[in-house]
Amino acid sequence: MKLTFLGTGTSQGVPMIGCDCVVCRSPDPRNKRFRTSALVEETGFTVLIDASPDLRSQSLRAGLKKIDAILFTHGHSDHILGIDDLRRFNWIQNQRLPAYGSRATLERIRTLFPYAVENNGAVHPYTRLDLHEVRESFQLGPFEITPFALPHGRMDTTGYFFRRGGKPLLAYFTDCKEVPVQTRSAVRGVPLLILDALRFTAHPTHLTISESLAIAREVGAGRTFFVHFTHDIDHDAHSKDLPERVAFAYDELAIEI
Repeated sequence: MKLTFLGTGTSQGVPMIGCDCVVCRSPDPRNKRFRTSALVEETGFTVLIDASPDLRSQSLRAGLKKIDAILFTHGHSDHILGIDDLRRFNWIQNQRLPAYGSRATLERIRTLFPYAVENNGAVHPYTRLDLHEVRESFQLGPFEITPFALPHGRMDTTGYFFRRGGKPLLAYFTDCKEVPVQTRSAVRGVPLLILDALRFTAHPTHLTISESLAIAREVGAGRTFFVHFTHDIDHDAHSKDLPERVAFAYDELAIEI
């Protein structure tokens, strides 16, 4: 299995518009961050996690030619406004794309993209999604996926736990203020943990670096990668302060399990 980070930045991306800070002016490509999303690939089956507003550029950069399914973590704009760019995959594959998410997330998609979810069987000419509500574990290609509700201010996002043949592979937890105790227990020792880590200072709806480090220690994953972080994080400088087996992800980084 391979996970590729298509984007690792916050809703505004990095560099931020109009900002002249050291990170936004940095020549280090690891400090240039599209909005957070990822690809999970296994034996020719490709899952996209979230459709960010940067999806077109992300797809071109990654050489992406096929998507078998989309997992949506929640309905905020930086995670769904790339839905229109999915139309190209409808054309290439000549099929509607299955998309999964919570009831609230799917309702948001229906509201903003009614033409994409019309139940008329058509594939062209616009994006066409077949929506599937997730409430319990389900099979998706080679993966057994368990959804977990993660507090994100006044709403919950959906974290996804991937297994294959009963063996844990990946826990993907972005955009959250907490990972509940039961969820930490369920994914303890997972080979790969992807975790929200916005910045160093407190935020009402996102984990801070120190909060994420505490969760990473408790989960004890083989490797933990932080995502969805701001221009407060200089990849080279701040990576030196992280413990072993914990790292800041960066765009285009590919991890194999």
